[in-house]
Order: sequence, then structure tokens, then C-alpha cells
Amino acid sequence: MDLRETSTETMRQRYVEMREQLGQIIVGLDEVIEQLLVSLFTGGHCLLIGVPGLAKTLLIRSVAELLSLEFRRIQFTPDLMPADITGTEVIAQDRDSGEREFRFLPGPVFTQVLLADEINRTPPKTQAALLEAMEEGYVTSVGKRYALTRPFFVLATQNPIEQEGTYPLPTAQLDRFLFNVRVDYPSFADEAVILRRTTTLFRKNIEPMLSRDEVLGYIELVRRRAAPEQVVAFAVQLIRATRPGAGAPDFVNQWLAWGAGPRAAQALILGAKARALLHGRNAASIDDVRVLAKPVLRHRLILNFQAEADHQTTDGLVDRLLREVAERNSSSIAPASTP
Repeated sequence: MDLRETSTETMRQRYVEMREQLGQIIVGLDEVIEQLLVSLFTGGHCLLIGVPGLAKTLLIRSVAELLSLEFRRIQFTPDLMPADITGTEVIAQDRDSGEREFRFLPGPVFTQVLLADEINRTPPKTQAALLEAMEEGYVTSVGKRYALTRPFFVLATQNPIEQEGTYPLPTAQLDRFLFNVRVDYPSFADEAVILRRTTTLFRKNIEPMLSRDEVLGYIELVRRRAAPEQVVAFAVQLIRATRPGAGAPDFVNQWLAWGAGPRAAQALILGAKARALLHGRNAASIDDVRVLAKPVLRHRLILNFQAEADHQTTDGLVDRLLREVAERNSSSIAPASTP
């Protein structure tokens, strides 16, 4: 894709058209759709958390069709083995020569959009098999590395209700997800629309809008844009304020065991730049950072026992952090009082 032919207005128009198409199939998940598309146009992975029946799988499949990307789904179970994801080597015999040799059979991870359904239902060994693919874009099997096709997105789902027989994702793997997206129940009006559509013969097919090369071009466009210095400074202040220790807000020292690392700041800036472009703006703003703070931080802040006893949530702490950083900035630029 020639980036010289790609304008901010073109990207905004495509975003509007994509939202319109998805809105004809997915009802009421406007914020979820925006966060998912922002994540994809930064080249990042996404974790979607919500109870069953909220159209998470339908949304992910529809987005893959919209972007003309190959889609595969893995249903994670306790007996799933690493080779079931990455692939394995088998002995194959050449029909002409009769010679036998080992050949690698690629697993379902060799795709472009991978739906890891209920990812926390499989043991850490199998979860770790996905980690290299998510971070490096490669799969290692019997000492050999196999490159995955770009773009490669892992869109994982997790059920927050049942925790028996599940394996919580390691912090290192959670950190590889750009966003943690909460999928909530629909409103009364949205649920009525869902019932009218799903209990009749209503059918709506997705029409692909972008090619693989265009998706890669938009990802590169996001990387090429620089974020304003004040936006970078705000993101750094926000992330550093999450870390307990000297200089941290009192409530952080009281309720957080660990704060976010540099990868969270990277996610904030990349996400802010992508969101700005999708909304037709050439430069990211502090408001973009504020909007994306919760999906970036909710899986990167580690609450301590006191926070759980006080019924604190990561989303509530992010709101307080945003207010704290905003107050610090406003006080630092306030004019000095006259004597």
C-alpha cells in the first residue's frame, strides 16, 4: 500500500463505513468495536472479557471478514496441548522415491486473526506456546523457527463467571495484550433490537472493505505519525503514577501491589495515535489517552489484599489516577500569585 495515497480523511471514512457495516450485525457495542479496531490498526492483540452470549465471537469473526483476513478459532480446553496450537512434525513418505522425512504441519496459529476462545481454560504450558507467537511473530518447533503471516492478531475471550478449572493468565502474557476490553450487557433498547433480529429470518452478510496490504499500510501509517510532546508527557506521568513508592499518590501505595510497565505507555501512545487517525485527526490528544486508559491499564495494575478488602477495582483506580495527573498538570502551569 502506497502511504502517499493514504490520507487521514481516507482512514476516517473507512472507519465510518466499517462501523456502519458492523452496526448492522452487532448491536450496542460501539465502545467495544472502537477499541477493537484501534487495537487492530496498531498491530496489537486484544483480550475481551464478558459473559457468554454477548456476541464476542460474532464480532471477531465479522471484523476478520471486514478486513479480508484469514480467520481461525481455537476452543481452549484443559486437555489442549501446545502442538495443538503451533503444529507438529510428522513422518511423510515421498511417493516417487519412497524416502521418508519429517515435515512440519502448521497448526491453527498460522492464520491472521486467531480467536483464542476462553483462553484461561487451558494450562500454562499451552498458554506459553501462544506467547512466542504473540510477541515475536514466530513459532518454534523441534528447534526450527517458522514465521507467521503478517498481520497476526490474537483476539482472546475470557468468561468472568466460572473460575473453577481455569488457569489465570500469567502477568507476562497479560502484558502482551494491548487492550483488555470489557463487554457488558446490552441496554433495554439494544436487547430488544437483538431479539427482533435473531428470532426472525433477518440475515446480513459482511462485505470485505480492506485488503491485507491496506491493513498493513494503516498499521504503518500509525507508526509513522509522531505524538505531540504534551501527550507523551501525560502518558508517562500516568503510567509512573501507577507504581507504588515515593512520589506515588497515597491511594496507589495503599491499594496497588504493582503498577504498569513501559509497555503500557507504548500501548497508550500507539492507541491514541490510531484513535486520532480513525476520527480524522492528524495528531493524538490527551483526551485520546484518557479514553484508552482503562483498556490499557485494567489488566496491568495488580491490586493488593487491602484493595480487595476495600472493594476497590482497577477501573475505579484508573479514574482516580486520571484526576490526580490532571490536577498535578493544572497546578504546575497555574500562574503565580501576585504579592
